Amino acid sequence: MQSLGRRLFAEWLGTSFLLAAVVGSGIMAQKLAGGNVAIALLGNTIPTGAILVVLISIFGPVSGAHFNPAVTLALAARGELPWRLSPAYIVAQLAGAIAGVWIAHLMFELPLWQVSVTQRTGGAQWLAEGVATFGLVLTIFGCAAKAPSAIPYAVGLYITSAYWFTASTSFANPAVTIARSLSDTFAGIAPAGVVPFIIAQLLAAAAATVLSGWLWRPSCSQSS
Repeated sequence: MQSLGRRLFAEWLGTSFLLAAVVGSGIMAQKLAGGNVAIALLGNTIPTGAILVVLISIFGPVSGAHFNPAVTLALAARGELPWRLSPAYIVAQLAGAIAGVWIAHLMFELPLWQVSVTQRTGGAQWLAEGVATFGLVLTIFGCAAKAPSAIPYAVGLYITSAYWFTASTSFANPAVTIARSLSDTFAGIAPAGVVPFIIAQLLAAAAATVLSGWLWRPSCSQSS
């Protein structure tokens, strides 16, 4: 068992890299796409899915590689993470997410402090976030039950796919949602859209947790 300090640092660092990839690739994609939004989105999608495979592979043995408060709460609800550790995990994820956004800004010589003006709101967007998060949590628990070694690849591929089949481009993560509100770039979301996104994400994660407990019985071999 890794020490709590190592686990929290892994969550902080992994979430930092995740957001640096999400925001940084969005900035780069927009610069190079020549106004073609589809190409820009593709340039944002591929690095995000790829970095998830890497980050889950290297940090999974340390902290479980949650990088996502919704996943942390789902694992706590299943008894796979002590509830008392959940707040510390979530704080580390939030701090890492914001740090990753700021690092992306610095790498591209943009102002450190920004607030997004990109509106992402409405019933379709909230449904999309619910679908994205529901599928993500099912992906994690389904693989954990039958093929734990596939989790990094399955999560990376799921997010790559969900970028394109959801109207919201699949944030599926409260820490990501909050941090992206602090970047007025391709990946941003205006602060007014943050709370509804997070509510949709948490409700969907709860539903997926309940369903996964029925689909894959606790007696199955599982890991985070």
